Amino acid sequence: MNKNYSLNMSIISSELKLLLEIMKMKNDDSKWSLKKELVKDIDWNLFVILVDHHRVYPLIYLKIKNINNNMIPSQVIQILQKKYKENTFQMLLLSAEMENISKDFTEKNIRLLFLKGPVIAEDIYGDISLRTSKDLDILVPINDISIAEKLLLDRGYKSEKSIVSLENWRWMTHHVTYYHPQKKVQIEIHWRLHPPPGKEPSFNDLWKRKRVSALTTYQVHFLGKEDLFTYLVSHGARHGWFRLRWLVDIDKIIRKRIDDKENINVLLKEYLNYNYIAQTIVLANKLLNTPIPEEMKSILTVKHTSKKAQLSILYLVKMGNLEINQYNASYSLIKLKLQRSFINRYLFAMKSSSHKIYFILKLFYPSHEDSVTLKLPKSLYFLYFPLRPFLWAWRKARK
Repeated sequence: MNKNYSLNMSIISSELKLLLEIMKMKNDDSKWSLKKELVKDIDWNLFVILVDHHRVYPLIYLKIKNINNNMIPSQVIQILQKKYKENTFQMLLLSAEMENISKDFTEKNIRLLFLKGPVIAEDIYGDISLRTSKDLDILVPINDISIAEKLLLDRGYKSEKSIVSLENWRWMTHHVTYYHPQKKVQIEIHWRLHPPPGKEPSFNDLWKRKRVSALTTYQVHFLGKEDLFTYLVSHGARHGWFRLRWLVDIDKIIRKRIDDKENINVLLKEYLNYNYIAQTIVLANKLLNTPIPEEMKSILTVKHTSKKAQLSILYLVKMGNLEINQYNASYSLIKLKLQRSFINRYLFAMKSSSHKIYFILKLFYPSHEDSVTLKLPKSLYFLYFPLRPFLWAWRKARK
């Protein structure tokens, strides 16, 4: 890689370095063994917390379970084995519900695309047990979201926010979350891929490029190759890549495309900021040894690439530390809040200029939460503007 893109890795803890080294290990390398310096003075409790935080325990478990040495404590392997099995059951549950939801929606002539979950685990990893998912994300045409909500409610799902009640604030967000208390399944209905503002493909364009998953008997539709890659890059960059799982998705896609001798023809120019792609490629290469596709090397000349990639490493580390400190009983609530505030500043710095402006404007614009805190008739909605600071303070005080 160009020396201009060398990153400072000194801020990465020993536990995270070990995690990354294991991630880079090939699954079929049965003779692989840990270097003694990597496991020296490792806090194994913190290591497990980091593996959990980054949602990579299926991959880590399968990589370390057959290592022929005693450098990794048996209890660590047992904990990760338990998480691996629980995740496998979770993904099977989500797969069954995904198929049922797809059938219900199709019978009502509602087009839907699954954005994440078991479909991309099967597509990217070839095995649903190798990726974690806590919920199902579905994208529907904006004109069909009320019908989509009714279908979920009829299936027993609940939501604190109704799509109908969001009518006046829909432009401020891009999805609503539903939860089934008996099945313990969470579903997000999206009417946009990402939060506004920002240009993105129309649903009709996405539908034309859709694929059918090989995972289920009943047809389940999900994003086309380029749309999925673009979506995952935007999603990870927007969240500062604070979970390694998102970067591993990108690593797997790139390696598979290179192995299959396919170019990554990413719809980038129209729908994706080049800074996002450049940052992603630098991070994946530095942290996971991801090869750089020939067609992407020219993108790495984008200005500020190394700065944004370094920012993401810092954010990734800080978020991991926050997760660790939340488990530390001796860590004060004040310190946690200060650390979270510090982290949020970095996340704001990751936003594009248009998203920064939108974020600031959104702070002053009434939200759905304001309407829940104080119900006003539609004719008096204008009062939410001057009342917003007081309603926000009231909610914080109640918490």
